[in-house]
Amino acid sequence: MHQETIAVTLFDGTIQHFPKGITSLEIAQHVRAGLAQQVLAALVNGEIWDATRAIHEDATLQLLTWRDDTGKRVFWHSSAHLLAEALEALYPGIQLGIGPAIEQGFYYDVDFGEHNFDETHLGTIETQMLTLARRRCPYWRIEVSKKEAIEHFREKKNVYKLELLEDLEDGKITFYQQGTFTDLCKGPHIAHTGLIKAVKLRNIAGAYWRGNEKNKQLTRIYGISFPQRAALNTYLAMQEEAKKRNHQKLGRELGLFTFSGKVGIGLPLWLPRGAVLREQLEQFLREAQIKAGYQPVVTPHIGQKSLYVASGHYEKYGQDAFRPIQTPHAGEEFMLKPMNCPHHCEIYKSEPKSYKDLPIRFAEFGTVYRYEQHGELHGLARTRCFTQDDAHIFCRFDQVKEELEKVVELVLYVFKRLSLQEYTVQLSLRDPEKTVHYMGNDKDWEKAEAAIQEIVSQKELQVTKALGEAAFYGPKLDFMVKDALSRSWQLGTVQLDYQLPERFDLAYIGQDNKKHRPVLIHRAPFGSLERFIALLIEHTGGKFPLWLTPTYAIYADQVNQTLLAHRIRSFVDHRDEKIGKKIRSAELRKVPYMLIVGEKEILENRVAVRMQGQGDQGSQSIDAFVAMITDKLA
Repeated sequence: MHQETIAVTLFDGTIQHFPKGITSLEIAQHVRAGLAQQVLAALVNGEIWDATRAIHEDATLQLLTWRDDTGKRVFWHSSAHLLAEALEALYPGIQLGIGPAIEQGFYYDVDFGEHNFDETHLGTIETQMLTLARRRCPYWRIEVSKKEAIEHFREKKNVYKLELLEDLEDGKITFYQQGTFTDLCKGPHIAHTGLIKAVKLRNIAGAYWRGNEKNKQLTRIYGISFPQRAALNTYLAMQEEAKKRNHQKLGRELGLFTFSGKVGIGLPLWLPRGAVLREQLEQFLREAQIKAGYQPVVTPHIGQKSLYVASGHYEKYGQDAFRPIQTPHAGEEFMLKPMNCPHHCEIYKSEPKSYKDLPIRFAEFGTVYRYEQHGELHGLARTRCFTQDDAHIFCRFDQVKEELEKVVELVLYVFKRLSLQEYTVQLSLRDPEKTVHYMGNDKDWEKAEAAIQEIVSQKELQVTKALGEAAFYGPKLDFMVKDALSRSWQLGTVQLDYQLPERFDLAYIGQDNKKHRPVLIHRAPFGSLERFIALLIEHTGGKFPLWLTPTYAIYADQVNQTLLAHRIRSFVDHRDEKIGKKIRSAELRKVPYMLIVGEKEILENRVAVRMQGQGDQGSQSIDAFVAMITDKLA
């Protein structure tokens, strides 16, 4: 009898024929000896599948291993199930919440009921997980009806899984089973538990069920796992280094910032050295922005609630904002500013615009306020007030591509100048099946997505596409930077917006003397100064580039103040330029004396003196230099 076959396009582009019903794992065994042992999951026609799931039709196939981020996430998701199985064995009667993979590892939320549990138990759970892993139990995918799923979790008295089932459609529900454990899950998973060779349960934390403070607080257990013990050892060594680089620890030691319970959690207070660091970063970007044609603007820290209702931000983010501020005037409500863009739209609207005026680029270091939940706050990386290096570009549609290109170039310039050399770009698009969650019509979205994808392709950026991750008003590029410890940080963002100009009725007069809508580009290379500085501290271990080091800038300012106090006219060159260029610039401007300060001068409380046209004059104490100049001026 003739066996049916399917055509499979492999990862190298070749097409091979296999028996219908073959699995990705079996194809890996056919392709190369030993490859199957590395396979964790597979991309089948662009969808992530279990490597053991049968393929019944022609398909494109990509095998996922530990080298792939998606492969790691499948591995960690399976490890979360292994954790849950160990917990049920050690603590009978517990109720399990959710257990997803995260960027570095996994977690499971657990209601321990009457069981006492703390971090001292983690070692015992790790041992149980590895015992279960060695049994090499396969992960089985089981399709169930909604009725069967409800009956299963009613019998287990798990109110959390029953609540999750309420939102699921009958006919699209799957369980996964390994060993004695069965969980509600859409998968996918690795082939068997034996692939998990090393586990570290890192810590526990409180987590409200489904992130709602009104719900019960569960115990969240964080963990990470690896296919080899050596990889865990490397990870643990990196974690020790991360502790040394922790920005909250170094921030205190370097005297950069602090927090006060009386001021309020999530509200950083910048100390003098930290304020200088911020100012240096701001000045660096201001100079780059001026060269790129940006105009500075300043907006208030509050605005009427109606402003954010008009922009759509209140409807979308109202629950994450501070409550409206009532004034003595009846019906008047203000809000702490959650975004800068509505204010910039009103600035644009303050005067009529012609097509000749565009593009208009407004830039502001604007402080905004968001009510982040207590458990989500984390030093400078997640605060309740933060300053965005925000800019909004109002342009014609025929200018969009050029403006996007310039914005991307600016972001990459910032990264290069600060030695952030390893980054990827996430291209966030709307979910075409859930268009109700986004503002605007399909035509505008299609134009916006086509424009931003063209720039990504032209710049040859390393890109991952994320459906459903777009802003509610348009597609965006998020720049994910890796620090010295290979951890990813989301920093710069570029967003294309056809919706706010519509909501604010923004217009310009075209060549045809008719009104036209401008296109809006949102842009923030740093993202926020707070988060960027957190990254910078941990990336450099507190050893900032010379031009950013607060000590040098403070010492230079102190020397300048001493000179001014003696009526000696002077200024500090804070520009982000090499010292040689600064010297040449001063020479060309015929500046009589230049004082150069570095680590040696700070330690000895001296200055290196250069005289215009005569070069280096050696090192002097500040008092000696003041006396020399005062004598010359007498």
